[in-house]
Order: sequence, then C-alpha cells, then structure tokens
Amino acid sequence: MTNTALLEKVINDSGLKREFIAEKCGITRQSLTSKINNRNLFTAKEIGVLCDVLNITDLQRKEEIFFAI
Repeated sequence: MTNTALLEKVINDSGLKREFIAEKCGITRQSLTSKINNRNLFTAKEIGVLCDVLNITDLQRKEEIFFAI
C-alpha cells in the first residue's frame, strides 16, 4: 500500500507536474492518481521510474512511501 500523504509531499516538493511524472512512468495522469490514492497498485517498474524521477534514493524512504502498512 502506498503512503499517499508522503508520496504527495515528495511530488509537491519536486515541483514536477503529475502529467510529466505519469508520462515517464508510461501511464496516464488519471492512472497515476489512482495509484497514488491506492485504487490500483504501482508495478515494480513504475516504482523504479518514480524513484528515479523524484530522486528517491534511500531504501528506507522507498519502503515508507511504497510499502506502507
């Protein structure tokens, strides 16, 4: 389960547009929003791309965002 609040903060702090982030992930903006809000799950590939685009390099931070319980 994605930590929606934490991912939203990282996206907002990055200054990047959601449309740009979605394009990099190979999904639509609507699909990105659905995944951020836990209506659908991110794939491993999408998580990797998001981490690259949003400069999330710390393993603990990745786990906090993408593998929240």
